[in-house]
Amino acid sequence: MLNNKRFITYNLYAICYMLFLSGCATSLYVKPITPQSIALPGIYHTVGRGETLWRISKMYGIGLEELTQVNRISDNTTIEIGQRIFIPNYFKPQVPVVTYSDTEDFVWPIRGRIVGSFGQTINNMLNKGINIAPNGSKDIVASKSGRVVFLKNNFAGLGKTIIIDHGDGFFTVYSLSSEVFVKPGDNIKKGTVIARLGSLNAGKNNYLHFELRKRHIPQNPMFYLPR
Repeated sequence: MLNNKRFITYNLYAICYMLFLSGCATSLYVKPITPQSIALPGIYHTVGRGETLWRISKMYGIGLEELTQVNRISDNTTIEIGQRIFIPNYFKPQVPVVTYSDTEDFVWPIRGRIVGSFGQTINNMLNKGINIAPNGSKDIVASKSGRVVFLKNNFAGLGKTIIIDHGDGFFTVYSLSSEVFVKPGDNIKKGTVIARLGSLNAGKNNYLHFELRKRHIPQNPMFYLPR
């Protein structure tokens, strides 16, 4: 009889212990941690007066839709001055800050679409200017009045290259032209046709490579050219 009581008591302890473990298993369950999203490399652009999201996308060579999605902007027409816009996968070159007071005198050297952006890596080389594929006329004009200080037929593999000194610390560089209508020492007025766009490699690279430098330091031309 005593053995039966011990057997029953043992079984009750065993059942209680199992229930205790079951309860612990439920109460100590830890929900798996969801991995956090990995931060993308890039920079922030602070919206300036008169800027639109479309304009900013062109400055940095990024699609408008991608820029909208990354910044979770529901309406790409409503951004505000001072708003910070994240530019993914863009690395800011070490250049001085550009102020808008410097942007009044330059004109587009040729009308077209941007096919290579400032700071972009193209063929393992950093683009120190912008590449513009023409929409119509292939005439290249002086972006600002100045004096021609450099002309070479095949400079650094970029075809005929012209450099104009604007006398205020600014220089502009025009490459990939096929015909040149100026020579070193010429004083040129803004908007004057200085060359005609050509192409390298049997029709490829049919664009103007345009650089704008301040005291020889490359600047982003998109900050200086009119909107």
